Amino acid sequence: MHSTATPVTPAAPATPETSATPATPAAPATSGSPATSTHCPYCALQCGMDLVTGPQGVEVVERTGFPVNKGALCGKGRTAPAVLSSRVRLTEPLVRSRATGELTPASWEEALDRVADGLTRTRAEYGADACGVFGGGGLTNEKAYALGKFARVALGTSQIDYNGRFCMSSAAAAGQRAFGLDRGLPFPLEDIPRTGCVVLVGSNLAETMPPALRYLTELRENGGTLIVVDPRRTRTAEQADLHLAPRPGTDLALALGLLHLVVAEGRTDEAFIEERTSGWEEARAAAMAHWPEHVERITGVAVPRLRDAVRLFCGADAAMVLTARGPEQQSKGTDTVGAWINLCLATGRAGRPFSGYGCLTGQGNGQGGREHGQKADQLPGYRKLTDPAARAHVAGVWGVDPDSLPGPGRSAYELLDALGGDIKSLLLMGSNPVVSAPRAAHVEERLRSLDFLAVADVVLSETARLADVVLPVTQWAEETGTVTNLEGRVLLRQRAVTAPAGVRGDLDVLHGLAERLGHGKGFPTDPEEVFEELRRASAGGPADYSGISYERLREDDGKGVFWPCPEGAGGAVAEGGRAQDGRAEGTPRLFLERFATEDGRARFVPVVHRDAAEEPDAEYPVLLTTGRVLAQYQSGAQTRRVDELNAAAPGPFVELHPRLAARLGVEEDDPVAVVSRRGRAVAPARVTSAIRADTVFMPFHWPGEGRANTLTHPALDPVSRMPEFKVCAVRVERV
Repeated sequence: MHSTATPVTPAAPATPETSATPATPAAPATSGSPATSTHCPYCALQCGMDLVTGPQGVEVVERTGFPVNKGALCGKGRTAPAVLSSRVRLTEPLVRSRATGELTPASWEEALDRVADGLTRTRAEYGADACGVFGGGGLTNEKAYALGKFARVALGTSQIDYNGRFCMSSAAAAGQRAFGLDRGLPFPLEDIPRTGCVVLVGSNLAETMPPALRYLTELRENGGTLIVVDPRRTRTAEQADLHLAPRPGTDLALALGLLHLVVAEGRTDEAFIEERTSGWEEARAAAMAHWPEHVERITGVAVPRLRDAVRLFCGADAAMVLTARGPEQQSKGTDTVGAWINLCLATGRAGRPFSGYGCLTGQGNGQGGREHGQKADQLPGYRKLTDPAARAHVAGVWGVDPDSLPGPGRSAYELLDALGGDIKSLLLMGSNPVVSAPRAAHVEERLRSLDFLAVADVVLSETARLADVVLPVTQWAEETGTVTNLEGRVLLRQRAVTAPAGVRGDLDVLHGLAERLGHGKGFPTDPEEVFEELRRASAGGPADYSGISYERLREDDGKGVFWPCPEGAGGAVAEGGRAQDGRAEGTPRLFLERFATEDGRARFVPVVHRDAAEEPDAEYPVLLTTGRVLAQYQSGAQTRRVDELNAAAPGPFVELHPRLAARLGVEEDDPVAVVSRRGRAVAPARVTSAIRADTVFMPFHWPGEGRANTLTHPALDPVSRMPEFKVCAVRVERV
């Protein structure tokens, strides 16, 4: 039986023109109904917004008091209520008919019984590790915590990971190595306009996080400079004082070349190096092997422009390096980020006000999603699964024997690659790997080979269409829960509307399944109750949330609390967990006194450039890089269901340089095929001089013949296990 939701109409529909605008205020409140303060369901800015229900349904109105976006929203945020409509979302469970093979409506009891039965049969026949669990970086902290607990306690499997592995895992690994702690930004966004120079590496903020572009605009208005590193001249690069366009896959060489020049020109901060770091001599020696002319040959960036970058970066009193997926989604992403961190440390641009290295997290809860247990090697509080003390602490909170907790499992791509082999059944929540995973055709084949697949999602995604059971779950405005944005700011999303009658929350799903597996008491359905348990489980860990509560998150206009925030210190702590001064906001700035290593020193890590896993050759002479566009988000599972966003970005395309287009005899909008060793994608050509002549670009939001991830390479970073999304060898053909 289908349920009908309240009609939902966005207050300010995004036309192609408004969708291309970096950020605009939401509509002012026009309804007399009380407003509910919440946050956008999309990127890691987690922009604040208010929702009101009026005669036309749910409307987004501006929330100027939230400091991250101050009321401004991009087209995705303004149109977010459109996905609440029953026209585009799931409203009842579906099970695959054994008679016809089609997905057909079912009751919740039948659907949950089918999932529990599928998982139970797999465990009985093949063992617990034959059951896999795959989560998402958009799940709330409560869901991510409960999912990790469900995998390890109710199923007893080690095979759990999530799509956040494809987001900022390389930056996380590099931050852990250098600083002893991974938090996307160690300072709030408001510090960016107050620094002297920002090096933005592999980020197109104007399209991926439009409301954040104002921080770079304010930086330049204040007299600061912006350096953008990107093989494309994006909308963000057009704002830069200096744009460096390296060949894809050579960001590591570029960073090492800059550090070489810093040393050669005597621009190192010897006092900072001596007092606050270790390992400099080895890192220095590694960098000196990358002299400027050698780096120019590797990257294509001319030596004078390398020198200009060093002059701007070192000439400022304070400076920052911010990375995103460009340098991180490589098979050497951890070392690449490490090289940029080394540049910050060598120049004293870390652990000081308005200076430092930061990562621009992508997914809505990409930060919190990995902190509380859905990552293959971690327990809640960002604890290591291999640490006996961490296992004992979390097991005590869960009321289980520490020895019963499984060890680390496979990383995301390795888990997907094992489907149908060692892993026979999969429970998947909040992810669409048929579109988003590298070597996507192979991943789709692996999903089809499973004995049993259950998917919990808001919409019938491309992955959900393959499932044996599809469970319709609540989404952002229909549920309460916390998320952690790219600054490490823990925020409370509050329920604003009632979900359709046939829809349940993910916590309800996990409770129902755990109960059928004999563990119902350990899986509450109330998000605040789950968060209270999360607080205890995270206490004393690197990501300590024990001093945060729902009551506290509702205070001060819902501006959030920065972790670490131990209980009893008023929320504020200095680096390493020592109590500081009791500020209500938690710890917005890390490392000002010491780094989170045992000795308080940041660690240089010596790194050297190496080629991408797949370099161009005679058969595949062109490089492919991938990314996002303004009006779509990630795999597009939600945004592709919004008419206004589709009008602005209706489908995939291939961006190529005029010289390459001329060689192929291709003109604007002609269909072209991009072919790699893994498959073939076809999309219209966009001919532009904003990209390198040796490179083509495809956005990755669409399935079907234009699926960019059909082409991408699954080579993994040896530390972070991040796949090499950003560079592979292809050939381009006129269709």
